[in-house]
Amino acid sequence: MHEQQLLLLAGSGRLARIVHALVELGVADRLAGGPRTVAALADETGAHELSLYRILRSAAAVGVFAEGPVRTFSHTPLSEGLRSDNPDGVLPLVKYNNMALTWQPYEKILHSVRTGEPAFGQAFGMPFFDYLESTPEAGEFFERFMAHWSRRLVGTGLAEKGMERFSRVADLGGGDGWFLAQMLRRNPRATGVLMDLPRVTSSSGPVLAEAGVSDRVTVVPGDFFTDPIPTGCDAYFFKGVLHNWSDDRTRAVLHKVRRTIGDGDARVLIFDQVMAPQNEWDHAKLLDIDMLVLFGGRERTLAEWRELFAETGFELANEPGLSWTTLELRPVAAG
Repeated sequence: MHEQQLLLLAGSGRLARIVHALVELGVADRLAGGPRTVAALADETGAHELSLYRILRSAAAVGVFAEGPVRTFSHTPLSEGLRSDNPDGVLPLVKYNNMALTWQPYEKILHSVRTGEPAFGQAFGMPFFDYLESTPEAGEFFERFMAHWSRRLVGTGLAEKGMERFSRVADLGGGDGWFLAQMLRRNPRATGVLMDLPRVTSSSGPVLAEAGVSDRVTVVPGDFFTDPIPTGCDAYFFKGVLHNWSDDRTRAVLHKVRRTIGDGDARVLIFDQVMAPQNEWDHAKLLDIDMLVLFGGRERTLAEWRELFAETGFELANEPGLSWTTLELRPVAAG
């Protein structure tokens, strides 16, 4: 049994490419109405019938689709997650993980292991976010991908956590403003500041207008590492942002926010991952390697988060859970 598990682990790269091929052919959507024969699927997708059968048979061996009589295939709970109409599915993640943008740096993973530096620069000649700025197609895909996951995670996790307390909210690295718009819709007396790179905030207009909050949002195109942090806010948000950055860079931006707050009592809310204890399965532990290889960032345990907060003049004001969770910080007086 252990040998078979090891073989699956060793061959998981093949499995990822098999699933990628089936996604590109749109097989999950074609099976939405019920079981289909391989012959029909091959005819609709322009695939070679026997080769498609072999690919589907391999996927079905691990529960992605199910093989029935006479080379028919149908959905399983796993393969349902590959349908384009499934809001809880992983189709965007499968596409993202099979882009050269993400898999080519993994070919240089030993560079990261040996140096602690992201391997992305070894594969593409520049840091990840510089590449997005210089390659519009990749940058636009990445922003769409991040918007999808932001809506899925934040919409179910952060938007209900006492937002009515705040009268002016700064969403730092807030993308196209979707979360800020939802928060302001729930709190009609509040105003907000949206800060992100110019390329990203340029798409915020329709999002804010659709939510009817354009007149209550100040859009600040900028980089929170190099540009001033907006003042006069009683809440500062980082949603799925700080795990992209090393401890040094995270400390730098938290120091900037702390200086901006000064003697005030504004809160900082961080929607991010808290990793599970040792030896426990947690997807964050895999995502942590993405952070290492692609960005130079990291996922963190609660103890590691607490250490960062203590070093930057904050303390936890709540008891966060594991996985995607909200860490609420209050400023601590110096001395």
